Amino acid sequence: MSITTAPEPVLARPMTTTRRWQTGLILFGIAMLVVGAIVLLNDVAPKNYIGIAIWFLGALVIHDGIAAFAIFGVSILMRRASRKIPFVVIAILQGALAIAAIFFVIVVPAMLKKDIGSANTSILPLDYGLNLVLFYAGLAVVTAAAIAGYLVVAARNRSRA
Repeated sequence: MSITTAPEPVLARPMTTTRRWQTGLILFGIAMLVVGAIVLLNDVAPKNYIGIAIWFLGALVIHDGIAAFAIFGVSILMRRASRKIPFVVIAILQGALAIAAIFFVIVVPAMLKKDIGSANTSILPLDYGLNLVLFYAGLAVVTAAAIAGYLVVAARNRSRA
């Protein structure tokens, strides 16, 4: 009869720097959620909770159902259209599309509210539609400049090699 011993438990590995950052960011995010919930409960009237929930649901649908799908679709089309488009160019375009979607979600409610009207005309005094179009034009220029800058640097690095 032999005596067998139980295997020694595997000691937890020391945390890597990446794991520490992940843990810290997760804890920070949870803390911010708690702060947001406290502020919501203290500063917002319960009758407004339904409107806030509808806004969050709309933002979720716009982000996950429209924006993320469109950005992913553009990425797939660009990769299939030409195998010669560098990944960095696709990433720059994806970033520009994400910024455009975020501004759309932020500005369109202000545009709609301005069209509905308000008792205080100084609350929404600007032409938000025009400003959104101008922002998109500026974003297109900055995106084109970033892509052109990358392509110039990449060509210069290729010619050196």
